[in-house]
Amino acid sequence: MKKIDIFFNRYIKGDRYLWAFITLLAIFSFLPVYSASTNLVSIYGGTNTVFSYLFKHAIFLLVGFCILFFTQFIDYKYFYHLSIFLMPIVFILLVFTVSQGREVYGVNASRWLHIPIINISFQTSNIAGVVLFIYCARFLSQENKKINFLNSFFPLIFPIFFIIGLIFPSNGSTAAIVFISVLILLFIGGYPFTGIIGILLMGIIAASIYIYFVLKWGEKNPKNRVYTWKSRIENFLDHNSEESYQMKQSKTAIFLGNKFGRGPGKSVLKAFLPQSSSDFIYAIIIEEYGSVGGVILLFIYLLILLRIMIIATKVQNYFCTLLVFAVGFPIINQALINMGITVGLFPVTGQTLPLISAGGTSMWVTFFSFGIILSVSKMIKHPDTSDHNSKRKETDVSTPPTTKKKDFYYKNMN
Repeated sequence: MKKIDIFFNRYIKGDRYLWAFITLLAIFSFLPVYSASTNLVSIYGGTNTVFSYLFKHAIFLLVGFCILFFTQFIDYKYFYHLSIFLMPIVFILLVFTVSQGREVYGVNASRWLHIPIINISFQTSNIAGVVLFIYCARFLSQENKKINFLNSFFPLIFPIFFIIGLIFPSNGSTAAIVFISVLILLFIGGYPFTGIIGILLMGIIAASIYIYFVLKWGEKNPKNRVYTWKSRIENFLDHNSEESYQMKQSKTAIFLGNKFGRGPGKSVLKAFLPQSSSDFIYAIIIEEYGSVGGVILLFIYLLILLRIMIIATKVQNYFCTLLVFAVGFPIINQALINMGITVGLFPVTGQTLPLISAGGTSMWVTFFSFGIILSVSKMIKHPDTSDHNSKRKETDVSTPPTTKKKDFYYKNMN
């Protein structure tokens, strides 16, 4: 037991509760992914088996935990400095992604960037979102003058719309989640409320103009994402219209699950529900573990949210507070939206369930975000190990960013 304690103290840093929740969800994910992979075998066949999909999921989780493990040792100051340099890289990646496009499962989805040499595809929108969140946290924490809409337009608002504008045409749901998360972060960071309303109106107007031009003069292709959004929203708002095949199967799975479910691996709808191992995996979980299992899973995500809030409010550094909120809230937002879609509260989108759904880029970005939070949480447990925390009394976390001393941040970031 002593050796185990030494191992955990040496290699497992940060908030232990958060580590426990992440590990619990990752281990549990093997059960619904294994069960739901039957759908993938029936669709694509070939030499792939349920075990091959489960093995692939295990590899993704292993890589994710490696990302989590190494990220926890990175000092928060590096995130502060790197965010400004990563923004141009993200711009370039998104431009390449939009120009290249990628045929995925027969759909022209310009959200994937394909690397031909190693034959790997990944969604740049997930990476861009995290970088944008860190950049916004940096801006809000280091500004020494009164922030308003005009003096923040080029250093803050323009990059926000540039990144989201590149994501939006091919992945509207992700762009919307990123945009909402940015607005929440701006509100927490003390950005003027009138400015937030202005940014929101700009976003709505810009999206409306784009959709109008595509519907008016764009190519009338069923694969065009705008027509897909239009169809999904109309079906969602029109209660008299026939539900989509996905929603029918999802609600049927939830109905069959009842209170306590049919049992692990006994889902009937897993072979008929599209994206049962990713976007609609929550329906399979409820079918097999019942509404009780679904509520428990929701409760775990809320506990993660609670830990995020505790870490953000206890850390004695304003940038770290915003950083934890910036990378933590979008994960919970994505989880709640995925669950809401499954039970019919939101229109159908392509959002996965964090740490549960099978996938690659989204899962790794989630692990990276949690690694950042764990890195920050080290400052709470070991205040003496940080040169910044040795001057904790100089920091007033409750003070809005507009009244912070700029030389304080420069002194502690350099």
